[in-house]
This record gives sequence, structure tokens and C-alpha cells, in this order.
Amino acid sequence: MVDTTYIFLQHYWWFIISLLGALLVFLLFVQGGQTLIYTLGKTDMERTMIVNALGRKWEFTFTTLVTFGGAFFASFPLFYSTSFGGAYWVWMAILFCFVVQAVSYEYRSKPNNFLGPKTFEVFLFINGLFGTVLLGTAVGTFFTGSQFSVAKINLTNISNPVISSWETPWHGLEAALNLHNVALGLAVFFLARVLAILYFMNHINHPEIFARSRKHLLYNAIPFLVFFLTFVIWLFVREGFAVNPTTGDVFMQKHKYLLNLIQMPVVLVLFLGGVVLVLWGIAKSLAKPYTIGIWFTGIGTVLTVLSLFLIAGYNNTAYYPSTFNLQHSLTIFNSSSSKFTLTVMSFVSLLIPFVAAYIWYAWKSINVRKIDEEEMKNETHVY
Repeated sequence: MVDTTYIFLQHYWWFIISLLGALLVFLLFVQGGQTLIYTLGKTDMERTMIVNALGRKWEFTFTTLVTFGGAFFASFPLFYSTSFGGAYWVWMAILFCFVVQAVSYEYRSKPNNFLGPKTFEVFLFINGLFGTVLLGTAVGTFFTGSQFSVAKINLTNISNPVISSWETPWHGLEAALNLHNVALGLAVFFLARVLAILYFMNHINHPEIFARSRKHLLYNAIPFLVFFLTFVIWLFVREGFAVNPTTGDVFMQKHKYLLNLIQMPVVLVLFLGGVVLVLWGIAKSLAKPYTIGIWFTGIGTVLTVLSLFLIAGYNNTAYYPSTFNLQHSLTIFNSSSSKFTLTVMSFVSLLIPFVAAYIWYAWKSINVRKIDEEEMKNETHVY
């Protein structure tokens, strides 16, 4: 007998995971901005303003990343054990990038900093470049697959109770050899820079930085669109990893992800609406001095990424495919926690609107006034 409640919970938690992932991509504007410190800041004061505009937001990104990982672990533990336990080199690289970010904001302007601010600004650049590209490349494997095997029967083997095994010695780094994955990684990188530029235009009160931001918005919007369109077009014409709803067998289906969009009209509307909002925010900011483009492009980013996550897991699709053995691919049905766990977590998730309201309040409080030179001279806590 089909347990419709359990199926609903599995879909519900994939939506929560997708939403967290979409919010994380938006908040990566902090990482994007870190790669623009010397591009947009030509003096020490200008660079200090840029770093502080980002420093007041970096914890939002870090917290969302941790929440995303924690929610994934609790709701779909088999993915967590397979990916984090097998592709550990790529996840360790991502973790390292975010560790150096936290250290940099803490020590960049500390008295007696023997390394000097420039050293920590280099660390911030490393986080901004590799953190975004690696995250995008890792998410790309949701559509292209990875070489792993899953054997739940191993739980009965007391001497070696390992369910998942990675079938390549590169442990995740091989994802960087797939051009489709890399296209998404580079799209995320340039999107993060575009969002950062729009954020600077909104939050920093400095004519020179504003003028440079408008100039470099075009330079980053073009490669973003090239890599994003490359990824999306390639995604819609390639075969996808479909699941037989009756038997659970995984098979390759032509144009699977395009079919997912067409067969889920709500997701299609979200995707098209998100793309339009992203382009509107960019175009409006290029056409004339405009300070609220970040909100159009930011909301559009969330809707677009949310849609991509949904077509990866909904409509009988394997969201973490195994190219080693198709039947070992992970779906929201065979990799989720128990019904009891998902039910308890669902009650906890009812607190999400209150948490979101607090985050919005904190954001507005931090952004109560634009950053300018006067504030940097008088502020007691400067990153």
C-alpha cells in the first residue's frame, strides 16, 4: 500500500533543501564581492568600505551553508554519507575555502597583524573564486552523475558496515573534468560577482565605486549569461536519469529535465519568472543609475536555482545519479530518513518563517544606512 503521507514528506523536505540551496546561491554575493576588492577599490579606504559591506553579511552565507548541509544530512542521510563520505576531497576543499574566509574577516584589521591586510584579502579572493566554482561544480553532479556504488546490505556486515563506496581514486575532484559541471561552476562564480556589484551599488555611498560597479557589471554579466545558457541548453537537450515509479528502476530518458519543466507548470513559471527577474535587474542597472537591481536579480536567482533543484529531484528523477551503476542512483524515495524522522523535522520546520523574519530584521538593521567614508573613520569595529 502506498504511504501518501511519507511521499508528501519526502517531497516537502526536498523543497526545503532546494529553497536553502537557492538562498545560499543568492548569498554567495559575499564571495563574489571578495574577488572584486581590488577591481572596484583603488584606495585603502575604498577597499575597507568594500570589505566592511561584505563583512557584515558573510555570516549569513556561512550559516545558510551549514543549515543546508545539516538539513540534507537529517532528511536525506544516504546522500550525505555517499557524497560527503566519498567525494570528500571536493568537500574538504570547499570547507577550507570557507575557513580561510572566517579567519580573514576576523584578523584582517586586527592590531599587530604581522601578515598585513593584503594577505587576508588574498584569502578572501581564494574563498570567492574557489568557493563558488567548487560549489557550482558539485551541484552540477546532480544532473551529470558521479561514480559511486550503494549496498545497504552491508549494514549487516559487522566487520565492514559501509553502505556507499566511491569508485574513483579522485573522490569528487573528477567532477571538475566534466565540462557541463564546470559550466555551472563558472556560471555561479560570475553570478556571484554580478550580485555583489549590484549590492555595492545599493549599499555603498561612494560615487567612484558606483561608477566602476556599473562598468564591471557588464563585464561580468556577459560571461555569466554565456556559461548559464551553456549549462541550461546542454541540460535540456541531454539525457536525464529517470525513475520508473512502479519498479524504482533508473533509466536514461531523452530531454528528461526539459520534460520535467513542461510536466510541472508551476516550476516552469518559477524558472521563467526567475530568469526574467535576473535579466531585468541587470539590464535596468546597466541602462541608468539604479540602486535596487540587487533585489530583482536576487529574487530571480532564488527562483531560478529553486526550479533547477526541483527538476533534479521531482517528477520521478534521480537527484544524485550513479554513472557506475544506474540502479545505485539516489532518489528522494530511497535516500530519505524514516517517516517518523521527517514528521518530527516537519514540526520543527514550522519555525522557519520566524527565523526568516529575524534574518530580515537583522538584515534591515545592518543596512539602516549606506556605508560611506565617514562611517569607516568613526566606526569602532572595522573588518
